[in-house]
This record gives sequence, C-alpha cells and structure tokens, in this order.
Amino acid sequence: MNTEQNKVRKTGIIGGTFDPPHNAHLAIAEAARIQYGLDRVLMMPSGHSYFKDHQKRQVTPAPIRLKMTELACLEYPYITASDLEVKREGNTYTCETLQQLAALYPDDALYFIVGADTIAAMDTWYRPQQVFDNAVILAAVREDQVNPDMLRKDIRMLEEKYGARIGLISIPTMDISSTAIKDRIERGESIEGMLPEAVRAYICDPATSPYLISR
Repeated sequence: MNTEQNKVRKTGIIGGTFDPPHNAHLAIAEAARIQYGLDRVLMMPSGHSYFKDHQKRQVTPAPIRLKMTELACLEYPYITASDLEVKREGNTYTCETLQQLAALYPDDALYFIVGADTIAAMDTWYRPQQVFDNAVILAAVREDQVNPDMLRKDIRMLEEKYGARIGLISIPTMDISSTAIKDRIERGESIEGMLPEAVRAYICDPATSPYLISR
C-alpha cells in the first residue's frame, strides 16, 4: 500500500466576517502555517454572524465578503477561500463547521486559528466540546493585547474541562482592523498597505465597492 496516500494533511481554518479581509488576517494565517507545518489554510468568511446582529454598522452580504476573501488569497498559494459557512443557512456555529470539515476530510488533522483574546470566551461557545474534539486550537498572541498569566489560566481550564489541545502562534504587531479600514474609507483616507492590492482595488472601485459612500 502506498504510504503517501495515508499521509495526514494538516489543514488550518481561520474564520471571521472578513469585512474586509486584510493583511493582519493573512499574516496570522501564514504564521500558523509556518510555525505548525500546515499544508494549507482555509480562510472562511462567516455566513450569518448572529453575534453581530445588533452592531450599528451592518455586515456586508456574505457573497461580497467571499469575493473579497478570494481576492485576498490570490497571492498566497497555501491559503484558499472557503465558502462552507457562506453556503450554510441559519446561524454560523464553529462546532458545526468543524464537524462538517471532519466529515469532508476524514484524513485531515484540523487546526482552528483564533486570536488569543478569544480563548477566554470559548467556554461559552455553542457546544464547545465538539469544537475541541474536532480540532487543535491555535491562538495568535500579541503581547500588547493579552495578559499572559490570564491566558495560561484560561488554557489550563479548557485543557482540564474539555481535553482541549491548544497551541500558541507568535505574530507580528500589526495595527490593522476591518473597522479601521472602513472608517478610513468613509473619511476619504488612503487604505494602501492595509490589505492585499486586489482587495484594495475592488473596494476602491465605485463599480464594485460595498463601502464607498457614493454607492
């Protein structure tokens, strides 16, 4: 039997609204891939992000966010946009996403990538045990954002309560956010260098942009 056929592929998943996707998202995905030897990373825009329903600024429709994510991945051969959550009806739950991926790719080891500040909230997620059963959690750590003692305490609790497998990713400090990008667009300021050029061109083009006030 060909042992190459039985080789486990290491698949990372980084989720988010990606409204829009920017260079910090991609830097985290690349850092996870390199530091943990991932074979690929799926960049997965959320479908219906129920936890953002009451935000003042409405979330851009999922098909547009998927398009921007596809553009963001063009320059990264190991990062691919996934429409898994965009196609799913109803609320988006991580446990269901990971369960679906485990069924689609039974030979893959799954690594779910989050910001380190997310670790403290994971105990409150919908069916957290399913999340930890189906994936290793990789937490991206910026020293200026997370108290290391509290992070260690939260990780230890999740390990003891759920048998969670959690690794840390070292990432560069990048002061970029989707909110800041949209604020700059509304003020007519440059967003060059904050996101991949293909995404910047898309959202600065009046014919395609979901953000320009003139639309």
